[in-house]
Amino acid sequence: MSRACQRGSGMEQGTFDYIVTGAGSAGCAVAARLSETGRYRVLLLEAGGRDNDPWIHIPVGYHKLFTHDTLNWRFESEPVAGLNGRTSYQPRGKMLGGTSSLNGMVYMRGTAADYDGWRQKGCVGWDYASVLPFFRKSEDQERGESEFHGRGGPLKVTDARYRHEIIDAIISGAEQAGIPRNPDFNGATQEGAGYYQATVGEGKRWSAATAYLKPARGRKNLVVTSQAHTTRILIENGRAVGVEYRTPRGLETARARAEVIVSGGVYGSPQLLLLSGIGPGVHLREMGIGVVHDLATVGQNLHDHFNTYVAWRSTKATTFNDLFRSPMRQISAGVQYMLGRNGPLTTIGTIAGILTRTDPRFDRPDLQINTYLWSIETRDRNGMHPHKWPGFSMSPVHLRPDGRGQVSLKSPDPLAPPKIEFKFLETAHDIDAMLYGVRLARKIAAQPALAPFIAEEVVPGPKVQTEAQMIDDIRNRGVSNLHPVGTCRMGTGADAVVDPRLRVLGVKGLRVADASIMPLVVGGNTNAPSIMIGEKCAAMVLEDAKGA
Repeated sequence: MSRACQRGSGMEQGTFDYIVTGAGSAGCAVAARLSETGRYRVLLLEAGGRDNDPWIHIPVGYHKLFTHDTLNWRFESEPVAGLNGRTSYQPRGKMLGGTSSLNGMVYMRGTAADYDGWRQKGCVGWDYASVLPFFRKSEDQERGESEFHGRGGPLKVTDARYRHEIIDAIISGAEQAGIPRNPDFNGATQEGAGYYQATVGEGKRWSAATAYLKPARGRKNLVVTSQAHTTRILIENGRAVGVEYRTPRGLETARARAEVIVSGGVYGSPQLLLLSGIGPGVHLREMGIGVVHDLATVGQNLHDHFNTYVAWRSTKATTFNDLFRSPMRQISAGVQYMLGRNGPLTTIGTIAGILTRTDPRFDRPDLQINTYLWSIETRDRNGMHPHKWPGFSMSPVHLRPDGRGQVSLKSPDPLAPPKIEFKFLETAHDIDAMLYGVRLARKIAAQPALAPFIAEEVVPGPKVQTEAQMIDDIRNRGVSNLHPVGTCRMGTGADAVVDPRLRVLGVKGLRVADASIMPLVVGGNTNAPSIMIGEKCAAMVLEDAKGA
């Protein structure tokens, strides 16, 4: 990026038309779109550093970033009752691009019914017909333009460049188990089995920073400042007028003539509102923070997809377990990548998947089974540790959870992590969906297509068969699928934090744009919907500016 985009050239201590806090999936889109007209001065603040680590841009580098000390917030939840008191590790991106710079890169939007459901809850303008144009606007679809896809947008969306016989066999096994193939999970229907598309271009991760900020280099009206942790929104006479933020140089301020847009993510956005005195009055007073606006819903409605793993030892020593354990194979893969941007290093972690329903009466898929060319012993804040033998796995993910938790403050210190409380596996609905998922994964593995590749099931293993044993295993091993949403819920009722134009209720000149505004989590990965939210927010801001 240009010097102005990197550091602000001293301009950040001044007045801007718009200030965006958080350069993640949505924040990058908001800032880029607001600045591209040239009419407005925009400041984008990012608490983390730049996105120049090589492993950010190599697709298979996901596992290298999973517990990274400086590029990852490495949040940890409070103990979760449904997980037998275990905590839930929550990696989040701490760099330009936010979590889009360390996620699994799967391009998945959810179903049309997800967004129509938002509209039915009062979120006017968020039905599928209204959001599809923003998905298409953001997209540079490798397959070309169509009713469902766009071409020429900033976000590259491509087919898998790396395919493998075991993944092919899993897709065939799903078909043998009665699940049809689906070549496009973001097209006419989501249900089926197939390879995922990914936010990868030219063999590299295509994060929100690459998509939106890189083309903005040289715009004199856009200042992108990294290592700038927003600590408070400045509010005067009921209106957001600027922000306070901490840099290596100390505490600084910037003023906003028009609006402040908060894009700190599902944890950062409610935390910043709370630190600014916007939230439940009782909680704010407990933290010693003056109540600017008593808004009880800030931080509520936290929910996430949940998943577990079923893994098999493979008869073929061609899995990523073998790659990770062999220096020679790693060198070979590195050479392939450097010379032709192909080979195993170009693959995303989750290569393919299956979208289906746990009950045929449901109107849309509520189960996603992700497939992996590795099997792991552990996955937590200490990293991912593969088995010592060839292995692959399937991961059943429940897409329509009941559990609702919350985000609050542990401390009034803005640099302290937030308090994250999940409610996983507290209802029969949530447990039954996971049981169905494990059984379906085993059913697929038992199909003829996979017989040549399976030596034995190793996790949870053949000893775990009864329903009680399976539930106990899910509680002991299951994890967040890292798609948390909902803590600044959009709506029109008493449960909302923002209205359908993403304006914070009761405070003028302040919006939230990221996954925290989702009233209900979509049925699939959340990066593409978060970028869509950023696109739509920017369009609404510009529309409102015209009418002002």
